[in-house]
Amino acid sequence: MIQQVEPWVVLSFCAAIFFIGFAGVLIRRNILVVLMCIELMLNAVNLTFVTFSKELQHLGGQMSVLFIITVAAAESAVGLALVIAMFRTLRGVDTDQIRLLRE
Repeated sequence: MIQQVEPWVVLSFCAAIFFIGFAGVLIRRNILVVLMCIELMLNAVNLTFVTFSKELQHLGGQMSVLFIITVAAAESAVGLALVIAMFRTLRGVDTDQIRLLRE
């Protein structure tokens, strides 16, 4: 028999994952780590959408998850391309070096 997990447990887990990602975006200086933290935040939102979709018996949340996963994959590809271009130009991927590209 499969035991069901309470929605508040999943939502608490999602909130913790989201705030870990948010703290990583604010604190870290490496662009690759910042991109991974953004992905972590998107995955927390996806899990929240699936939880509410299951709880409300509505498929709109699961359709939103498919859209978010598609956008996240495109964002990862473009972000990684920008990081590679920045590394080739500046020989580093520190967020402080982005200001040097404006000059």
